[in-house]
Amino acid sequence: MKIIIAGAGAVGVHLAQLLSRDEHDIVVIDESQEKTEGLNDSGNYDLMTINASASSINSMREAGVQHADLFIAVTPDEARNITCCMLAHTLGARKTVARVDNAEYVQPQYQEMFKRMGIDSLIYPEVLAANEILEGLKHSWVRQYWEIHGGALIMMGIKLRESAHVILGQPLRVLCPPDSPYHIVVIKRGEQTIIPGGNAELQLGDIAYFVTTLKHTALIRDLVGKMDYPDVKRVMVMGGGRISVQLAHKKPDWLSMRIVEQSEERCLQLNELLENDDIVVIHGDGRDTGTLVDEGIRKCEAFAALTPGTETNILACLAAKRLGVRKTVALVENMDYVDMAEKLDIGTIINKKAIAASHIYQMMLDADVTTVKSLTIANADVAEFVALEGSLITQQPIRNLHIPEGVSLGGLIRDKVGIPINGSTVIQPGDSVVVFAIDGLIKKMDKFFRKPEGNILSQIIESLK
Repeated sequence: MKIIIAGAGAVGVHLAQLLSRDEHDIVVIDESQEKTEGLNDSGNYDLMTINASASSINSMREAGVQHADLFIAVTPDEARNITCCMLAHTLGARKTVARVDNAEYVQPQYQEMFKRMGIDSLIYPEVLAANEILEGLKHSWVRQYWEIHGGALIMMGIKLRESAHVILGQPLRVLCPPDSPYHIVVIKRGEQTIIPGGNAELQLGDIAYFVTTLKHTALIRDLVGKMDYPDVKRVMVMGGGRISVQLAHKKPDWLSMRIVEQSEERCLQLNELLENDDIVVIHGDGRDTGTLVDEGIRKCEAFAALTPGTETNILACLAAKRLGVRKTVALVENMDYVDMAEKLDIGTIINKKAIAASHIYQMMLDADVTTVKSLTIANADVAEFVALEGSLITQQPIRNLHIPEGVSLGGLIRDKVGIPINGSTVIQPGDSVVVFAIDGLIKKMDKFFRKPEGNILSQIIESLK
């Protein structure tokens, strides 16, 4: 697949790293020779770089935009990203993605307008981050929570503590028999990500990712011993940046919010932007525990540190935990700190680069994939594939299809109803199947779901290779 990335900033470099591991033909365009030399000198990326303006038609042609399957514009300039995508579309790129900084642009009513302009998808990471934080606040006992098809299936990442003794040390074939209403699809153990088999066992300190249906979430909560976690009704937020503003705009009525912001000027702006009786803006330094106590942190069930400083956010969450807050959320911009934040038991970790990459993975797959999500803590991807008529996945029970090691089928949605998957399940055309994979293997599942090429026998033989 030929992919052109305009912009070698933090997001562009992260995308280049992720996409180059899958042997794509990648070209990165950026005016800064220092940034592109950093990519080339690292030796970690198999790609080509061009030092030129990302909006130069000649540079785009030199990069081969006329043959590009995907053009991604992630420069710091929103207007340039939109212009680049319009040019790339006109010059022949099949799909385009632009990063924007205006929440208005990503509203559903403008989607068709941007498509007519030649922009297939817009990324506003701050909105996506706010959505993820809200899901975490709604389910305080869960590290990650994802509703699939409006809640037909639920994915939950849960830290296993001593209270989960009922399920610790038992083989998954015992914990998750064929008639089980849940499936454990991924285990994060230290720095290791595991797609578990039937003999795998859960250990103290694991983050286990469960797939279940909505009516069985209470059962999962009981199994992992999290019934004593309080529901979040009050959250204190450190930092009044864009994510905090989007969080405030999306805040449900049952949630009250206090924003602690160090800049007096920004506090005045926030008071104008956020006209809501349940939102209080406080001028103060969120790093000062005395300020947090004075402003009522001991009465809050959750604390979110959303400043631009990764280290500041991690330390603030640790301080909030010492003050008795059970649910903490940290914005971690530096990918190198994600594992460290997890080891420190921070709670929910938000990384905008990972969120942007998740959206772009969706554009890369040839099958009819409606959702792709990269798990921030676990090195795993989640995709929702639709099984097409005559596709390989519909021909045999799951156990006979030789699904690649490192891949797990979490569940399916059939006629809007979520159904757990086991070895005897036969996928039907039209089923939406949730797939979990590590090490970039999500793309290898495309052949199981795509429209048939040649006869079924040849497909099955191909799957066995």
